[in-house]
Amino acid sequence: MTQLEALAILKTGRNVFLTGEPGSGKTYTINSYVSYLKSHGVEPAITASTGIAATHIGGMTIHSWSGIGINKTLSRDDLKSIANHDRLFDRIIGCSVLIIDEISMLDGQTLGLVDAVCKTIRKSDVAFGGIQVVLVGDFFQLPPVARFGEREPQFAFNSNAWLTADPTVCYLSEHHRHDDAVFLQVLKAVRSGFIDETDRAHLLSRQAVSTEEDIPKLYPHNNNVDTVNDIALKKLPGPTATFAMTHHGARNLVEQLKRGCLSPEQLVLKIGARVMFTKNSFNGTYVNGTVGVVASFSSETGYPIVRKRSGKTLEVDPVQWSIKVDGRPLASISQLPLRLAWAMTVHKSQGMSLDAAYVDLSQAFAFGQGYAALSRVRSLEGLFLGGLNDRALEVNPEILEVDARFHAQSDAAETELASCSNEMLTEKHQAFLLASGGSIAETKKSLTPVKEKKTKKEPTILTTVALIKKGMTIEAAAKERDLTPGTILKHLEELQMSGKLPKDDIRHLHADAKESIELIHSTFRVLNHQQLKPTFARLNGAFSYETIRLARLLYGIDSSR
Repeated sequence: MTQLEALAILKTGRNVFLTGEPGSGKTYTINSYVSYLKSHGVEPAITASTGIAATHIGGMTIHSWSGIGINKTLSRDDLKSIANHDRLFDRIIGCSVLIIDEISMLDGQTLGLVDAVCKTIRKSDVAFGGIQVVLVGDFFQLPPVARFGEREPQFAFNSNAWLTADPTVCYLSEHHRHDDAVFLQVLKAVRSGFIDETDRAHLLSRQAVSTEEDIPKLYPHNNNVDTVNDIALKKLPGPTATFAMTHHGARNLVEQLKRGCLSPEQLVLKIGARVMFTKNSFNGTYVNGTVGVVASFSSETGYPIVRKRSGKTLEVDPVQWSIKVDGRPLASISQLPLRLAWAMTVHKSQGMSLDAAYVDLSQAFAFGQGYAALSRVRSLEGLFLGGLNDRALEVNPEILEVDARFHAQSDAAETELASCSNEMLTEKHQAFLLASGGSIAETKKSLTPVKEKKTKKEPTILTTVALIKKGMTIEAAAKERDLTPGTILKHLEELQMSGKLPKDDIRHLHADAKESIELIHSTFRVLNHQQLKPTFARLNGAFSYETIRLARLLYGIDSSR
């Protein structure tokens, strides 16, 4: 399937599993879809299974977005507590499109928790509460992992949440990252599970004992990464500064927090040290995965001042990781949100595209680990192979089996798309935009100053409201202005949001569809919100989205006066 075909399916509002080989354009396709949605006034939720993956797409972790945090299970009380969190409630109620990147690394049980939170908050039994869910990733790459003592994780596609969402599979077939035909063939062989001696010889030809200092180094294990980083740190001149983690609370919970924290208990830094942030900041100045260099240390606090790749510098203060119940912290740890970053694990490299890298797979231990590491590099010439064991070139047999099914499902979706006329597709695309609270017409931000934009926009809105004040209906005003009823509604909605639409000016609109509007209003009260898509679903499609928008506009207005 091409990227354009996948985009056409995404725009219909279907749940989608977007997959394909590394370099097939998954990120490009998602970015295109995000741009499309934003240009029509729809703001998607952009998330990923890990912090580092979230930074690649400019989003947040699905754990943070959904409010589940590090929880593996949620009781009814937990769900109720999450639903009572105002910011989370508003976030999920207002969401029409949820994107989850690097789905291969998300435990199926965690996906189920996200599904449960969405259903609870949106008061809907539909998968994910009726939100369009776009799952992005490649199951040939890194699988979900469990810490020692935890149950074996589940692939997301085996979860009930995946089955009920029933995503349409869009399997991208184009290649954009690897221009090296030989290397591409090697990667295809590894992916298929049938690598021969010729393919292996190509890889072994790139063996190197050591390599240049300024290219990334990838290892399967953290201890290798720590060794490389420690050696690099010692080579830097000047004194070291050590920052110790502090903690409070129950010992077992503190240990749980430490295991989940990417910052070390003892962080040792020098001026010139390469570092990576391990947490999202509250004000957005850095996110988990942001990299930089220690430029100096504050003369007042002693904390490091980090220069990011953008050139901007910031002083880094300690932050907290905590476990809370009902808003009460049970345990917390505090440390600088940093770690050394000359080398990184294969896990942390997921989603990157590198011109060159030193890759040591002599201690690979998981299916897909070698494939994920090798496919980060654009060409065979850019690969410096430090070692290779048999597991590094193995793929999970279960993934081979399910991949054949994904291909078949994608082919079926492609055939169905081909049978759909352009007019029908356009109708579906427009219907989904309206259901998501968007506009059919593009609403790209102007480059002109805000004041100029308002000056140009207000007259057309005021012209609309002047007609409505005269007692015209939505349809009559639309006909008079040669606009769609949806545009007239949008004008009124904007004025209402800004507090510039007196109730008396629109009270007469209630009489045009009194019974329908009152039924929709009662549905708003049952759902405890006024979102279009859940309301449409609750009413089994009995009323158009324009009628629901009108009812929302009139909500709280007494028509008897």
